[in-house]
Amino acid sequence: MLRSLGQRPVTGSDEDPRVAELRTAVSRLRRELAALPAQFPDRGVAEDELAALAAMTISGAPEIPRLQRSLLLIAGAIGSVSALSRGLTEVRNAVDLFGEQKR
Repeated sequence: MLRSLGQRPVTGSDEDPRVAELRTAVSRLRRELAALPAQFPDRGVAEDELAALAAMTISGAPEIPRLQRSLLLIAGAIGSVSALSRGLTEVRNAVDLFGEQKR
């Protein structure tokens, strides 16, 4: 995983490594959620927000307030599902790479 903001992907693309890491974390959590047989009340909310995060990674640099809002909704929706805690932490760490919103 790309952890340093100064690192660039090995592929030679100009893609922001933070976006690549977010895309990877979101994809992994989406797969884990899809494989989870249990139904819970806010599963649809989590799926919708993960889809929104995935879409944001396609268009380039996502808006920080929107990233944070999606993260809060996802955490609220699946925060009590222990099987998804690692994936949720990875998404949170990827969102944190974008830092605070500049004022």
